[in-house]
Amino acid sequence: MASKKAQKPQTSENPELTGLTGRKKKGSWLLLLPIYLFTLIFVFAPLVYMVFLSFMSRAEVWGYVPEFTLDNYKRILEPLYFNTFVDSLKLALISTVAIMAIGYPFGYFMARMSAAWKKRMMFLLMLPFWTSTLIRINGWIIVFRSNGVLDKILMGLHITEKPLKLLYTYPAVVVGMIYVLVPFMILSVYSSAEKMDWSLVEAARDLGASRRQAFCSITFVHTLPGLLSGTILTFVPSMGLFFIADILGGNKIVLVGNVIQEQLTKGRNLPFAAALSVVLLVLTSLFIRAYQKISHSSELEGLY
Repeated sequence: MASKKAQKPQTSENPELTGLTGRKKKGSWLLLLPIYLFTLIFVFAPLVYMVFLSFMSRAEVWGYVPEFTLDNYKRILEPLYFNTFVDSLKLALISTVAIMAIGYPFGYFMARMSAAWKKRMMFLLMLPFWTSTLIRINGWIIVFRSNGVLDKILMGLHITEKPLKLLYTYPAVVVGMIYVLVPFMILSVYSSAEKMDWSLVEAARDLGASRRQAFCSITFVHTLPGLLSGTILTFVPSMGLFFIADILGGNKIVLVGNVIQEQLTKGRNLPFAAALSVVLLVLTSLFIRAYQKISHSSELEGLY
């Protein structure tokens, strides 16, 4: 019996299909082009210019002189500016711890609510963003000023006998930081908690784990990425939100953001302001890198 040689199936490419695929790829590239151009012009180029400017020398009146120098970074180590960095880190740490204490339980219990209540709470969280942050922070002046809303409530309840001097104090600035940044912590924790498989907690309870053991071994581990993400989204801005320190702290509380603003406006020292900004940028990058190492994720919870 003669053996038949297996014939290899022949495949012919459809020229029309190939052309259509090529046009789709070209169309996708053209759609992404505006995003790349926007990122290049308004994100990457300003960062490169800021780094370049930080190594230049200050001009006598305005701008910079194209002379390479490291004096701007050496100046940051002077006690005046170095202590400002330390004070900013302390304020950011205190604010972040308070925000964690408020935002983590809020985000956790929000994820356990029904779908209808989740929508209501999300609406209430988004509602303050409809108004300028500057206007909302100025509203706290009415609360903290002498004989203001808080003083009248405390004296009406016979808790205090005379008005408290809360405005232009350290606690007032901390409260302002918490008020502005706590929604970011809530949304980050909520984003992680909502993705949880709650049957794991039930399984741990069925196997004899207590509520505390189930929370520490299951719930906290799964919501840790959201907590770390919220920490980054609150700790880093706390160092640079100079308008909160200006409005609620007066001239008593000085942050790195205040120094940058002063160097840009009054001091007209653009290279030194750029050097301060680069240091903040490096700190932010280090925090994000640490988050990626711990959470094994490249995205911040609550942003996507």
